[in-house]
Amino acid sequence: MLQFGTDGVRGRVGIDLHEADVEQLGAAVAREWPGVAMVIGHDGRESGTAWLAAFANGAAAAGSSVTNAGMVPTPALALTSQRVGCVGVSITASHNPWHDNGVKVFAPGGRKLLDIEQQNIEAHWHAPSTSDATAGTQSKTLPSSAASLIATVTPSVRNEYVAALAPGVGVAHFGGQQVMMDCANGATSEVAPAIAAALNLRTHVLHAAPTGRNINDACGATHPAELAAACAQHRAIGVAFDGDGDRVIAVDEDGNVVDGDRLIALAAIDLRTRGLLTHNTVVVTSMTNLGFHRAMREHNITVVTTDVGDRAVLAAMQQGGYVLGGEQSGHIIHALHATTGDGVLSAVLLLDLVRRSNTTLATLASKVMERLPQVLRSVRVTQKPQDVEVLLSKELAHERVLLGDNGRIVVRASGTEPVVRIMVEAQTLALAEEVTSRLEQVVLSRA
Repeated sequence: MLQFGTDGVRGRVGIDLHEADVEQLGAAVAREWPGVAMVIGHDGRESGTAWLAAFANGAAAAGSSVTNAGMVPTPALALTSQRVGCVGVSITASHNPWHDNGVKVFAPGGRKLLDIEQQNIEAHWHAPSTSDATAGTQSKTLPSSAASLIATVTPSVRNEYVAALAPGVGVAHFGGQQVMMDCANGATSEVAPAIAAALNLRTHVLHAAPTGRNINDACGATHPAELAAACAQHRAIGVAFDGDGDRVIAVDEDGNVVDGDRLIALAAIDLRTRGLLTHNTVVVTSMTNLGFHRAMREHNITVVTTDVGDRAVLAAMQQGGYVLGGEQSGHIIHALHATTGDGVLSAVLLLDLVRRSNTTLATLASKVMERLPQVLRSVRVTQKPQDVEVLLSKELAHERVLLGDNGRIVVRASGTEPVVRIMVEAQTLALAEEVTSRLEQVVLSRA
């Protein structure tokens, strides 16, 4: 049965998810918030416009008014949802390749869905009445007003997002400072350079020409090698976004990749120094490097650890009233400025932090934490186990004794793919590799 994963619904186009599924999901979301308007955008992959139309058709047939925002970052839709009180929908598979697609939904107010809201939507989605009501809506004649809105791209979502991130976050102009930028041939391809120009940043832009099939293709936050080479050549800071623009990975002036752990650590220390880190607390996930935790202890910053996924991070932030959280992958949530992870916002705030420090990102990132060697491995399985910890209980106990206090092991089933993810940290890379390989063989033999 189709259901929500770690962050929305995602799968292979035409295999795991079809336009009819997306259309029925549109109707299901409309039933969860009857009479509430929707704004829908996509990230530029080949199936984006067709899936947007399918979702919009389902929502409109169920009585919702729909606005087509066109190709915009996911956080731009969250911003509009927050400001207008509408439902925000992003047609995206985030960092996945072009042949995948998915749907992320923001509740009115721009917030991630509560568990009960996801469960309600899934129930609407799979109820016979939902299927009957939406069957064949693509062949029906929609009200002319709804059809017109779906066919016409409304630029206000894009424009308001650019305006909000330029002067709106209180960052002064950069006076022509150079920055390298990799837009992953995705949703930030137009807006990120526009925001940079409004802040008087001199940009060298890579991978900002979406063809529908080149999104995340050897570029962006998951593949920063080309950006790193350009940064080393030009002696400039670089920022790389993922396909839908809700995460960022940085590169320093020496060409070294600066991941989410270091970026969050820098932001946490900066906010604490300025008296803006509420309760002196930052929220991260179980995948965050042990070196991050040690660095935060040195600065008397409390760390709250959640399950993987920015929904879990946001839930903990909201519950505790915290203003900063995120993931190693580059999802960073600055709650003083946004309701969700925002790669472009995080990049702007990072550049401002470096400017105020009167030093280089290379210096800041190298000093902020000592990263333990970490190995991440995704093991494809026939069927995802219900509880990986139970499946590997004997082996995990043995390996954890071996690592002691100088390492960690996290194993989990992916929320979006048929894989088991293994993360091992140890005092040496060789030891981390050895432990990972042993656990991988156990997973392959049992799942």
